[in-house]
Amino acid sequence: MKNRGAGRTLSRAVFLVPAGIAMLAGVDAALLLLGLGAPVSAPRLGDLHGMLMVVGFLGTLIAMERAVALRHPLGYAAPLLLGLGGLTLLTPAPLALGQLLLVDGAVAFVAVYAALWRRNHDDVVIVELLGAVHLAIATVLWLRVDVPWLMPWLVGFVVLTICAERVELARLAMPSTGGRTLVLHAGGLTTALVATLLWPQAGARLAGLVIASLVLWLVRHDVARRTIRSSGLPRFSAAALLCGYAWLLLAALAWLAGGAQTKGSAYDLVVHSVMLGFAISMVMAHAPVILPAVLRRPLPYRAVMWVPLGLMHAGLLLRVGAGDLAGSHTIWQAGSVVNVVALLLFVVVAIGAAVAGPPRRRPARTDPGQRDPASKASGIPLTPTTRRPS
Repeated sequence: MKNRGAGRTLSRAVFLVPAGIAMLAGVDAALLLLGLGAPVSAPRLGDLHGMLMVVGFLGTLIAMERAVALRHPLGYAAPLLLGLGGLTLLTPAPLALGQLLLVDGAVAFVAVYAALWRRNHDDVVIVELLGAVHLAIATVLWLRVDVPWLMPWLVGFVVLTICAERVELARLAMPSTGGRTLVLHAGGLTTALVATLLWPQAGARLAGLVIASLVLWLVRHDVARRTIRSSGLPRFSAAALLCGYAWLLLAALAWLAGGAQTKGSAYDLVVHSVMLGFAISMVMAHAPVILPAVLRRPLPYRAVMWVPLGLMHAGLLLRVGAGDLAGSHTIWQAGSVVNVVALLLFVVVAIGAAVAGPPRRRPARTDPGQRDPASKASGIPLTPTTRRPS
């Protein structure tokens, strides 16, 4: 049984290799876009930065987690195709081949959510399915338009998927009508994004309004408001969650105030507030829950995890505050480099924590004069609920 579990862990890890390669290539592309030295320089790599990070990296990770939840071999077609699509973009093959693989992967991803919804007809899964539809629309649009024009659909994918995952993980802390409220916000966001195809400014402002409403509702009901006062992993996760909500709210307000953006500092602010400040912060918050469910290997909390988390948000403050808003190109570059370091450092820390295993507990000290020795402290639960068993 032990060998069987190890083999399953290895086979699942293979599906995540393309996601890791896409992330490294996306980081390399980011350095090229910053005008700094990068380990690899390829003619079209800089133009692929956004799709590599959002679809090749985040999309493959999320698709893999959902495939594990589905517990059906066909479910792995989604992470396989998305991963292959990301890898193909990095080869000399025609760009259209990689794009079509991403389209196929996104369609397979929608099918995975459809199968999950047929299992229990959960409102949360409906929202996740709609997020996958946003991803599919983005990949299809990429066949005809440049990435900045399809970015709202990528934002929709990230926002709906992660917010729905958060409601699912913290279901006991949410009101009984939480799923229905989430569905209403998802429908409103989808309507707004469709409007951006015809009326970009009005659609973007409506999308900003819906996202701002969703963030305020989540912050009001999320257990993170209470666990931030605890310690250890619950406090770390809560800090990452609340910071992520703050960045998403900033992006929503930028859309609400400025409308659609396809270039310049306002575009940079919205994209990286969502994709780094919100999405990557949520990945850091949920990694100790999600990755063990996928790989069947624990990812124990270590205090050093605060370092990449702090660097991520500090770098983003520099990039957005002094760079995008104040117009300092040098500080914008510096903050962006800090973000790159933070992302890579968290990967290293997570791998190290998984390999090292749970930290050894020191034996509790007891007072010989007391009749009843102190009992061992019980573990702190990570969230009110856990993922479905894989």
